Amino acid sequence: MKLALLPFAAFSVALLAGSSAMRAQAPQAPNPGVQVLVPQGNAQDQAEAQARQAQQQAARAKLANQPAPRTPDGRIVLGNTNTVKGLWIGGGLGFCNANRVTPPASLNPGLGRAGADGARAGGAAGAAAPAGGARAGGAAGGPAGGRAGGAAGGRGAGRGAAAAPCTPVPYMEWTLAVSDDRRVNELEPHTRCKPSGGPRQWLTPYGAEFLELPDQKLAFIFDVGGPHTYRTIFMDGRKHPEKLTPTYYGHSIGWWEGDTLVVDTVGFNEGFWIDRGQLPHTEKLHLIERYTRTALDSMRYELTVDDPGAYTAPFTGTSNLRWENGTELFEYICQQGNEADTLMVGGGTKADRSSPIVP
Repeated sequence: MKLALLPFAAFSVALLAGSSAMRAQAPQAPNPGVQVLVPQGNAQDQAEAQARQAQQQAARAKLANQPAPRTPDGRIVLGNTNTVKGLWIGGGLGFCNANRVTPPASLNPGLGRAGADGARAGGAAGAAAPAGGARAGGAAGGPAGGRAGGAAGGRGAGRGAAAAPCTPVPYMEWTLAVSDDRRVNELEPHTRCKPSGGPRQWLTPYGAEFLELPDQKLAFIFDVGGPHTYRTIFMDGRKHPEKLTPTYYGHSIGWWEGDTLVVDTVGFNEGFWIDRGQLPHTEKLHLIERYTRTALDSMRYELTVDDPGAYTAPFTGTSNLRWENGTELFEYICQQGNEADTLMVGGGTKADRSSPIVP
């Protein structure tokens, strides 16, 4: 009996030794720019992480107000340079909360609770705008029409809120219902390691890297968290193909307008969320993104959403991407430790596994 246990005991000792070695070789803490509301090691690990974050904030303060980097020929650089390296992290796009369910705070950063209540009451006017009422003006006149249709919502959100006036979302009734449901269940595909197109790439605690290859006339956006995927932006003057197989990232083409990179994307599937739940979409989704690096540590991000299958008019939101200096892409194991359990089961106590297809 003792002899039979020896191999298992030896294996256990080897396993423990191997685990200790792996722990010694592994990074002492996650990316110092991480802002994840989950446990991160013991008290000593957390103290060390806080110290690193303080050092990083001090380094970021030194970069504040420095001009955006440029190439020798004067063209602005949206990503890393030979001397400054880092990642971009996004934030809310300033859309009003017109929903009938209180949203998680992450959906409306900067919108105070009083403002959220006002936006929910006033923004319903924009949500209930007649289908197609503002779309007749086309893409150029659509955003203005969409905002006009929900002007009462924007003003309602502004009263009592510390944040700037928000942009009403011209929901259809079914997209408003879907958005309400997402606030309760939060079963986001991104937490199941699926790629997420559009602004959702920037809305992770780890950020993303922007890489442009001017000679190849290509640009890439590399995800750090999630499924370790990347998005390709063609900058060689091509048009969108007439026939596209819908994908998570769609088909992106880009061009420069002065210091602003404009990215036009179509061909999305419906298997991801544009953001953290506020904006449902269909395969008719058409996104226009405008990237303007206003300083070394800040980039203005403007998003126009045009989806006639989900909204009564196009609409536009803006935010600033924050430069996380000194960080870089790192190995990320999606769902490691199942620490984001509330994002996997939402408002329930367990996940529905009756379907073989995981959302």
